[in-house]
Amino acid sequence: MTQLQGHDDAVWPAVPMDAWADTRQTVHLWTQIVGKIRMASTPVINHWWNVTLYVTTKGLTTSPMPYGDRTFQIDFDFEDHRLQIETSDGEERSMKLEPRTVADFYSEVMAHLDELGLSTGIWTTPVEIPGLDTPFDQDVDHGSYDAHAMNRYWRSLVQSDRVFRDFRARFVGKVSPVHFFWGAFDLAVTRFSGRTAPLHPGGAPHCGPEVMHEAYSHEVSSAGYWQGGGPEGAYYSYAYPDPPGYRDAPVGPGGAVWNDELGEFILPYEVVRTADDPDATLLEFLQTTYEAAANTAGWDRAALEAGRGDLPGLSAAERSSHSPS
Repeated sequence: MTQLQGHDDAVWPAVPMDAWADTRQTVHLWTQIVGKIRMASTPVINHWWNVTLYVTTKGLTTSPMPYGDRTFQIDFDFEDHRLQIETSDGEERSMKLEPRTVADFYSEVMAHLDELGLSTGIWTTPVEIPGLDTPFDQDVDHGSYDAHAMNRYWRSLVQSDRVFRDFRARFVGKVSPVHFFWGAFDLAVTRFSGRTAPLHPGGAPHCGPEVMHEAYSHEVSSAGYWQGGGPEGAYYSYAYPDPPGYRDAPVGPGGAVWNDELGEFILPYEVVRTADDPDATLLEFLQTTYEAAANTAGWDRAALEAGRGDLPGLSAAERSSHSPS
């Protein structure tokens, strides 16, 4: 597999999918191991928000997880290419992110947890990856790690996370954090109408229907960034349930299209990164696809967006004047 060589200083780096497919598959499985540790260690929160990872200034993090009267955190560092485990009582372990099999990665992570008194059992079968069901502790087929490619992808997450947070701030209704789902390996943010939704039919590989039932218990307009849908991945936006007229609604910017196979609007990542104003381009996609969902489904937009339209454009000083004292 061709590697991406050198360091790309672009703010929005190129991330050609074909150039890091093997690394992406390996790291996807690594994140599932860490994500399942988080899932096993945290109380269930609505829509599985307790299982996600979060973008950091160096990679991805679980954020603190409880273990008795202690907490611990696991971080992927895609600058120095290490996995870091730290506890609230000052203990830590570190391991290199380098070419190594999923089985080897799993074994070392679990050994470190045992040494730290944090032994955690997980279900070792991967989820949401079609055709892949080899348990982590037996997977010796996936072991690629291209550090340059992984760094580029992480920096694309940093930019996407930043703009998603701006979009999230424009909504006063129920809205998810901006978070990274290790099941599908995507960054997402989801807005809710406040109304319950029809029972979801399910369908994710190696996930019971109850997983999707909880995820889609209420009406949503959800957007994200995913390594599919285009040569460098794509931004997506969908509604559940899919209201009449939604897929035919006008959305922007140019390059945004409805994809019948995926059942969602798609905007190729390269359209955003090569735009004169990438932030505005991505925000247009997020806003217009949300409006398509909210308008066709009859959301109470006046209540859900009340007073938020102008806040993201304020200066830092002006924003501070709106903060609680």
